[in-house]
Amino acid sequence: MTGRLENLLFRRRRIVLAAFALLTLAMGWQAAGLRVDAGFTKLVPVEHEYMKTFLQYRDEFGGADRVLIAVMARDGDMFTPGFLAALRKATDATFFLPGVDRSQVYSILTPNVRFIEVVEDGIVAGNVLPADFAPTEAGFVRLRENIVKAGLVGRLVANDFSGAIVAAKLQEFHPGTGERLDYIEVAHQLERIRGEAGAGAEVDVHVDLHIIGFAKAVGDVADGAVRVIMFFGIAFLVTALLVYAYTRSVRLTVPPLACSLIAVVWQLGGLAAFGFGVDPMSILVPFLVFAIGVSHGVQMVSSVRAEAAGGAGGIDAARASFRALLLPGAVALASDSVGFVTISLIEVQVIKEIAITASLGVAAIILTNLALLPVLLSYFEADDAERRRARERDDLLRPLWSRVARLAHRRPAAAVIAVAALLLVAGAYFAPEVRVGDEHRGVPELRADSVYNRDSALITDRFEIGVDVLTVISETVKEGCIDYEVMRILDDFEWHMRNVDGVQSVRGLAGVARVLNASWNEGSLKWRTLPRNRYMLVQSVSPVPTASGLLNLDCSVMPVSVYTADHKAETIARVVDAVKEFERANRNTRISFRLASGNVGVMAATNEEVEAAQFPILAYVYAAVILLCLVSFRSLAATLCIVVPLGVVSLLAYALMALLEIGLKVSTLPVVALGVGIGVDYGIYIYGRLRVYLEQGLDFAQAYERTLATTGAGVTLTGLTLAAGVATWIVAPLKFQADMGTVLTFMFLVNMVGAVVLLPALGAWFVGSGRRASSDPAVSPRPPAA
Repeated sequence: MTGRLENLLFRRRRIVLAAFALLTLAMGWQAAGLRVDAGFTKLVPVEHEYMKTFLQYRDEFGGADRVLIAVMARDGDMFTPGFLAALRKATDATFFLPGVDRSQVYSILTPNVRFIEVVEDGIVAGNVLPADFAPTEAGFVRLRENIVKAGLVGRLVANDFSGAIVAAKLQEFHPGTGERLDYIEVAHQLERIRGEAGAGAEVDVHVDLHIIGFAKAVGDVADGAVRVIMFFGIAFLVTALLVYAYTRSVRLTVPPLACSLIAVVWQLGGLAAFGFGVDPMSILVPFLVFAIGVSHGVQMVSSVRAEAAGGAGGIDAARASFRALLLPGAVALASDSVGFVTISLIEVQVIKEIAITASLGVAAIILTNLALLPVLLSYFEADDAERRRARERDDLLRPLWSRVARLAHRRPAAAVIAVAALLLVAGAYFAPEVRVGDEHRGVPELRADSVYNRDSALITDRFEIGVDVLTVISETVKEGCIDYEVMRILDDFEWHMRNVDGVQSVRGLAGVARVLNASWNEGSLKWRTLPRNRYMLVQSVSPVPTASGLLNLDCSVMPVSVYTADHKAETIARVVDAVKEFERANRNTRISFRLASGNVGVMAATNEEVEAAQFPILAYVYAAVILLCLVSFRSLAATLCIVVPLGVVSLLAYALMALLEIGLKVSTLPVVALGVGIGVDYGIYIYGRLRVYLEQGLDFAQAYERTLATTGAGVTLTGLTLAAGVATWIVAPLKFQADMGTVLTFMFLVNMVGAVVLLPALGAWFVGSGRRASSDPAVSPRPPAA
């Protein structure tokens, strides 16, 4: 089969090149139509129990797509004509945002925000901003009183009266067009509101706007992702310099870079052809595909260069390299594919799209690096100067490889294995400290000092609510809101949740009914309780409209909103456990509590999905890698030598995440799996060459020294090019990109060290007796030049 493929490629080189050129043009044309495709449900596990609750009641009570705009007076006083003018501008602009549910827009200026007051004649209700409001001192005193009566302090008005909030809920699909809402456009509209709300002749006070919400976060992530293109250019330049430093030849540097870029074009074109877009969360995959392409291309270039240095002509060198690298290259790329395919087991749409995107890229690399690249390199004819430079480089590196090869003897190998065991213990100690979910406040995809996270911190500090809310759906019998036993349990639940650490406030129908009952009794605090009499209970809940989101039409569903101080993993886990604990302790056929809606409910579902998937994914990756190694090398010892370093590095990667406080979430869970799938490449290439020398009758130490002399520099450059492709992410504007870059850079480099150092140490002890090295380093002969 290898011979047939070889003849097919090299006997018709021009036809092969023409076919690749035409296909690249077609894929480039397809890629030109690629679009950014962001969506809320793409980021969540829609099959999770919590998400089924979320989707069931999303239309009735709203989802997690909330937007909060805090208009804050710089002088700390919101009761001025200029501030109200700015708030009016922000409210009106929010009302006309694309995709906004206009019945769910709230501010102290909207007619759906009302107060209830107890007077001598009974109860009086009205708009918080009276219809006859005048911006006078008396008018502002009346407005302030209405705000207090409505209980808006801490909710729609800052605790210190320094600002007010405009709150709105978005629909995932535009109600006018029926198309998926463009969150990036909504984010840009929100930025226009920020710039325009404080401008105009009628605004005589300086105000600042602080905006948070899912749409705004997606827009900021997308804007940061666009800037990543600059980092792609930097990574390309660094990679090109590394390859040139290795080859000392422009003719050998350009082909692997060109083939890797072609693979990226094919990947993007394939996405467009299959009807997919690019999600901001998957914007980094083309970078990774480019790095993988260059790293595998370096192996082909290294082999061709070694053959040419030995006197072979261009086409002979390319043919020999194709024969030598087809199997290990195919196995290595198959292992890369396994890493990508297994992450699709996570039931989150964006993860599945990442898996599809990356798999298309790896499929393209198989064609460009194992077919196109050797054909291009067949036109390379080394001259005497290039052969001389190659030999000089080999002579320069030979002492280094001789020292490293000593690790293939049993005595130094035992020391290496002991160090690896210590690292394994250290990794096992810190790895369990990795938390599932976010480790910090604010949006974890953005830097802590980003505008969004600063806005989020201010709103959390000045108000009792924020964008972090867990909505628990209490399901009961029809007209359950006038059943005392049902309302008592609901009231106990609200009290229970208020006492959970990390909860800022709780809003539910039982609490509102208690206040209204007191209102019907001259506002006496003695009556701030739930009346046992059914008719008094009707009187207490009837003023509450369904638009409040506290009940549905027949009172069979009563959501309870639990506002949390943040959405850190430990906070979410504590609040969710408290809900489950109460449900277990108060099982009742007339009322039950279902998790969950709100953005914290979505995060809770995502965290549980990630926690359930992390170990199966790693198990599948390792099982596939082990199977590939067993099939390829037909040796349990070889498989052990390749896989054990991977396991050590995986554990160390978890330890690194724990030390750097990088949580396991949708954006970081795939990293460890990808690090294993790609990191195994080093071991496959090394053992693929090592096996050739072992079959020639050399003992293990001699075979390994010969292997380093021929492939050591190539494997080292593979690690450096992979690391260079992702290391630039560390300083990217997006935090999740920086986290992925940090972990992948660590895994790529340490996997390379493990393959060069730990693999031969294990081989010295576990490879068959006829191929083991002597325990004396001095008996290893010096290998000839490549």
